[in-house]
Amino acid sequence: MFKKIKKAVFPVAGLGTRFLPATKSMPKEMLTVVDKPLLQYAVEEALSAGIEEIIFVTGRGKSPIEDHFDKSYELEKTLQEKGKLELLNKVKGILPSNVKVIYTRQGEALGLGHAVYCAHSIVGDEPFAVLLADDVFKCKTPCLKQMVNAYEKTGGNHVAIMEVPIADTAKYGVILPGSNDGKLVEVKGLVEKPKPEDAPSNLTISGRYILQPEIFKYLAEGRTGAGGEIQLTDAMAKLIGKQPFNGLLYEGERFDCGDKFGWLRANLTFALDRQSLKGPLTALMQDLLKK
Repeated sequence: MFKKIKKAVFPVAGLGTRFLPATKSMPKEMLTVVDKPLLQYAVEEALSAGIEEIIFVTGRGKSPIEDHFDKSYELEKTLQEKGKLELLNKVKGILPSNVKVIYTRQGEALGLGHAVYCAHSIVGDEPFAVLLADDVFKCKTPCLKQMVNAYEKTGGNHVAIMEVPIADTAKYGVILPGSNDGKLVEVKGLVEKPKPEDAPSNLTISGRYILQPEIFKYLAEGRTGAGGEIQLTDAMAKLIGKQPFNGLLYEGERFDCGDKFGWLRANLTFALDRQSLKGPLTALMQDLLKK
């Protein structure tokens, strides 16, 4: 029996420069897909996988995140008085009362690995999940839930993986695959953002991880990698051979909402799932394509 995954780390200290000027005063994680912030999609995914403790690794200018996941007495009172009960339930349901939320700061932008390390004293000696809010998933079974199901059979470390054109490997962490059972692939090596000619495969890491606490030992070394940053991928690579390490070819679709086109694609896709929006939006797109 493996230890249950109860804690999830959300690195949310990034500057969001690809969305300037929109993110000058608003965290990129609070950009919305239809009517819900990117970060809320990730939090809901974590809760669906049984996560009981949310750890936000924040930075300067991230107070809107704390406000969003806090209770808003004035807003709830106003909605109650006006009889807007559907909206009231949505606001009150953003975060269940039994879920613990902790905030910690990343003082310097030293990379994803450093951001995860900032949570080490809170995570302690437990396996944990990491979710990147830029990646939004549309899955019948939420992506992290699929990973937890796989973890409960094998233990160890897990990453969500997907196939990409070999020309795109320089954008991702890439795995060296070993044996597989169709969906679960043994990870025999990891490379961060390799040139296409150096990539060990076209299987790349999406923004979902289940990690053992031993990774903090390697993150504590503070060694820099690609881009001069402390890379999570480099620390994960040191666990290979010491602990089970697998990649899950998840069932579903990923949207890179750290990219403008990916964010727009997510908005259109999720909006078309809403019956109240599908008809008008389809008509609008057809009309725009005629021009």
